[in-house]
Amino acid sequence: MCNLYSITTNQSAIIALFRVVNQHVGNLAPMPGVFPDYKAPIIRNGAGGRELVTARWGMPSSAKALLDNAQKRADKLRAKGQTVDFNEVLRMEPDGGTTNIRNVKSKHWTRWLGPENRCVVAFNSFSEFNKIQGGDIWFALDETRPLACFAGIWTNWTSVRKVKEGATTNDLYAFLTTEPNAEVGVIHPKAMPVILTTPAEVETWLSAPQEEALKLQRPLPDSSLSIVARGVKKDRDLPAV
Repeated sequence: MCNLYSITTNQSAIIALFRVVNQHVGNLAPMPGVFPDYKAPIIRNGAGGRELVTARWGMPSSAKALLDNAQKRADKLRAKGQTVDFNEVLRMEPDGGTTNIRNVKSKHWTRWLGPENRCVVAFNSFSEFNKIQGGDIWFALDETRPLACFAGIWTNWTSVRKVKEGATTNDLYAFLTTEPNAEVGVIHPKAMPVILTTPAEVETWLSAPQEEALKLQRPLPDSSLSIVARGVKKDRDLPAV
């Protein structure tokens, strides 16, 4: 599961590469470490064309997951002798979100797989954790960490992300995963992010019918990624390019 990545390329380069028409992000600072629930840039389809926005990382979790978590929390409160209003516990159950999506056949995810809810998530490198291999292992297309993107989805959603915030409405996103290629599989044998590397793939993901777009849920060819850092929680800050 990829729960950490970096985006250090400046917004001008992001706008140029992804042919963004509108931007709503202000000045984007380099992010050598993007963690779950952070706000980060995504590119999506807008009324006037492609737009660059920021959204919080983590799509809404399933109703079952929230129900199960609320039940566990209610049980702990009851064990302490507290009276529990389960509906209120469920209403305030925090949902940090789902960062990685593998099962695109799930009814929970199919509602967001149309072009209007697809996005691409800009990145320069991403990390998979492996304690034996030294902790966070950072991958990129090569040592220069060129700009690339994950195939993602987004939505606008009202939920409790953190108890202290209460209910808030946010743009949320996550990206698809698939089986790993050879390089990632040595570190994390379960999955790798779905990475798009050409303008044609980006166009397909953002605009093609669902069946065609989902053909992109596949690993990169073997030998197409390089390990660029080990054991650090943030990839190195690079000069803006």
